[in-house]
Formats: sequence, structure tokens, C-alpha cells
Amino acid sequence: MKVVLAIDASTGSQSLVEAATSRPWPSGTRFIVLHVVNMAALGRFAVMLDQEKKAGQTLVAVTAEKLACAGLDAGTDVLVGFPRKAITEYAKEWGADFIFVASHGQSAVARFLLGSVAQAVLRTAPCSVEVVRSRLNGAWAKGNALKILLATDGSEGATAAVRSVMSRPWPSGSQTKIISVAELVIPGSEVIASSSSPTYPISLLEQMWNDARERARDAVEQARKLLETAEMKTLQEESALEGDPRFLLLEQAREWGADLIVLGSHGRRAIDRVLMGSVSEFVALHAQCSVEVIRG
Repeated sequence: MKVVLAIDASTGSQSLVEAATSRPWPSGTRFIVLHVVNMAALGRFAVMLDQEKKAGQTLVAVTAEKLACAGLDAGTDVLVGFPRKAITEYAKEWGADFIFVASHGQSAVARFLLGSVAQAVLRTAPCSVEVVRSRLNGAWAKGNALKILLATDGSEGATAAVRSVMSRPWPSGSQTKIISVAELVIPGSEVIASSSSPTYPISLLEQMWNDARERARDAVEQARKLLETAEMKTLQEESALEGDPRFLLLEQAREWGADLIVLGSHGRRAIDRVLMGSVSEFVALHAQCSVEVIRG
């Protein structure tokens, strides 16, 4: 596995490093600690470029040393450019499997700053992306068990997320909870109906809801069977819900105290096939915990 850790000098990047060093990784995993000197931030003060590059080189070197102390294979690189674009281009050229980017908190300003980089990475990355946040249930530490909320709708993207989880080692005692949300999508439009519409007879809407519920239950069972082949135990709870998956996933993660949400980059929604992620992007940018958006 090849992982890009995109860091800066913020405190959020410290959580990113802690998260990476706290987990077991597949044999042969290689990390690149990447820092992009932001040309947009320098503006007309280009005279500071050399200073910023030296600071970046020190930053990645110190970070790589922390990874090495945790037994991880890590290299470094410093680029000059625009982080929104440079991170994904680097990942593409290197053939990365994962990009780790840090969240910068939950304030409105932080969400705006997060969106400026992480949202661009989520939309354009050629590989899977994890937006890392500070762990709510204590600090990230090596060997700490994780609570993983795995979202699925039975689509190819969701199945890729399930396979990603089952292919990686996790700390002993980690728990996986599978969740699928049934939602009513009106054929031929992007409108999600939460109540009966005069355009459609009640009987048709009831049948559509029943079909959606059945798909959600089937998606949970399919994911559970896949995880069982990797000898991963899942929580045997009711996990087929109804409503808007964006808000229900956030609510379930918060109530369960999840450390990590994992979901596919594209789902069954028609809009997901046009614009990456009315669901995955929303969850990644608004969750209180870390979020992985998996590409096949």
C-alpha cells in the first residue's frame, strides 16, 4: 500500500500523524510525507519562498522520523504550488492508494478552510482519501481499538469500501458496525421525496419504500458476509434505517461514538454519478470523527 500524508504546520496534522502511527498496516506499506508550500498564501511575498521551503523540509523530516520510530517506512517530499491541486497530482504520479489529509476543527472558519483543500482532494483524488480528525474517545495511540462505522448501499462503490476494510489489519478489539439507509428516490429526477407526492399514487410510493428497505437490508447482509470471509466480526444490531443518509450517518456515528466512518465515493443515487458525493463528501466534511472515502 502507498499512502500520502499531506501535512502542514497546523495542529490538525499532528492528529494525522498520530492516527497513522496508531494503526497496523499491511506488509510493505510505504508512506510519503508531503508538504506543499502554498503559493497563494505567499502572494506577493515571494521573497519568503526559500524560508518556507526550508521550514517545510524540516516539518516533513521530523514527521517521517516519527513514522520511522513507529516502524513505518516513510519518505518525504516538499512541493511549491497550490495544495488543492498539487496533492492529488502527486498522488496520481506516485500511484498512491490513499491520501491522508487533516481536518482543522469544527468551527465555521475551520470548515471553510477544510473545504478549500480537503473538498478539492475528495473530488479529484485518483485514490481513496481519509479526512483525519482528533479522536473523541481519547488520543490516537498505538494499539487502541477502533469503532468503525461502515456505510453501504450495495453499490459497486460501497462494495469497494467493504473490501477496503476487510483487506486491512485493524487494532485488536476493534468493532465494525454496518449501516445502510433506505431513502425514497423518485425515478427520473434528483428530488428525494420524504412524503407522498400528488404526482405518484400512494401504492407506488409504498412499493418504492418497500423496495428501498429491502435493498438496505440486502446491502447490510452482503457486507456482513464479505467481512465474515476475512474473519471480521460485526455488531449484530438493527442497521437498516430510513431517511436522508447524510444526516443519519452523522447521527449514528455521533451516538455510537465512532472513531472512523468508511463509505464509497459513489452510491446508487443518480446525483452521485454526476457529482462526487452528495453523501460521501457531505459526511467527510461535517463528521465529528475521521472519515474514509474509498475509491475502487
